[in-house]
Amino acid sequence: MNPDLERLIALQRLDTAARDAERRLVGEPERQHAFDTRLEEARLRLASAKQQLADSQTARRGIEKDVAVHQGRLSKFREQAMAVKTNQEYHAVQHEIAFAESEVKALEDRILERMLEADDLTSAVKRAETELAAEQKTVDAERRALSTELTALRETLQRTAAERAAIAATVDPQVLAVFELVSRRRNGIAIAEAKQGMCTLCHVRLRPQVFNTVLRNEQILQCDSCQRILYYTPAPLAPADSVPQPAS
Repeated sequence: MNPDLERLIALQRLDTAARDAERRLVGEPERQHAFDTRLEEARLRLASAKQQLADSQTARRGIEKDVAVHQGRLSKFREQAMAVKTNQEYHAVQHEIAFAESEVKALEDRILERMLEADDLTSAVKRAETELAAEQKTVDAERRALSTELTALRETLQRTAAERAAIAATVDPQVLAVFELVSRRRNGIAIAEAKQGMCTLCHVRLRPQVFNTVLRNEQILQCDSCQRILYYTPAPLAPADSVPQPAS
């Protein structure tokens, strides 16, 4: 293979690795934001569960106050029943007592409903607390993994930059200039494999004589369509033991 072509292929691999590392580094704030969002959503679910429990408890205390009011009226009516002097007054007081008792019963039923509701809401709060703790643990682990990954990516960038500089210094300056120009114009991809008579990146068929020349990997040739530098990867040789043996 042409030495410069081989070096350009190596440069392309390094550039691709560096570009991928840079892309992942640039995406780091977004990933951190996703972690924060997950935790915030878990905190909001917990806060909502606690608020519902607090609202239920407040409502229950309000009902209990109403019960106390009606029980006070009951005591008053029962005292009045002891002091009435006519049947009409007695029946009137008994009516008020019956009404107050029915109100107390209805309110006590509502208190029972609130107590049952509070049990469910308390369980919901505990679940939300457990979920928040689990999410916090998971996010902490993912943040540590991300930190390790970012360190590795930065090391990759440093390593590839050094390797690239060393290889680029050995490439013919004019060839390197073509490579850099195409790379800038083609989103960082300056090299393309030729296969089955076509450029595998722009999918344009090559002229037969061009493809035949590319097959030898002896020259720096560019695709007429996308201008990328072309190379060919020969098919791997079959293992020796798979070669058919002549019949004896």
